Amino acid sequence: MLAAALREHAPPPGAAALDVCTGSGLLAVQAALLGARVTAVDVMRRALLSARANARLNGVRVRTCQGSLFDGLDGERFDTIVSNPPYVPAPLEELPARGPRRAWDAGRDGRALLGPLCEQVADHLRPGGTVLIVHSSVSGVQRTLDDLRAGGLDADIVVRRRGPLGPLLRERAEDLWATGALEPGSLEEEIVIVRGRRPAPT
Repeated sequence: MLAAALREHAPPPGAAALDVCTGSGLLAVQAALLGARVTAVDVMRRALLSARANARLNGVRVRTCQGSLFDGLDGERFDTIVSNPPYVPAPLEELPARGPRRAWDAGRDGRALLGPLCEQVADHLRPGGTVLIVHSSVSGVQRTLDDLRAGGLDADIVVRRRGPLGPLLRERAEDLWATGALEPGSLEEEIVIVRGRRPAPT
């Protein structure tokens, strides 16, 4: 979904693009194939190794940077930012330090990374730049919109897709009902892509 949205809202050739929480590097590679100069960030070293390998396999260059969100970018700004961050509500507020759960667990409300991402992203967008963020409806879509707007961005939802809960959320459905993240008895979620745009100078 996010790769398709990135193609639809493609940065111009030569633009600077950033993939935050890159994972395998799928989105970074997609942006590079569209002609962008791409930086990929992830806290996990293995993720960055995967991103570099996938970039080579696709014949593109991707600069990688290890860190959480915008750590180590030293005030750099980008024309396009994409992110598929961990957003699954978890039994514990503390983020896992290792293991596969690090890729999806995001605190009790699923916003341990979404919140800081939305608060900081405007400082890393050039005027006229766009951020695209994907997450589930159980992680507070309105809060994402509100946080982006509070940072001075125009924010809207460009894609919505409703379907059954995946295996992870289904296992945690009772907790989600108890916290109000899901309607009691519901086993469906909506995956959304939120867009934030920094106004261009008039």
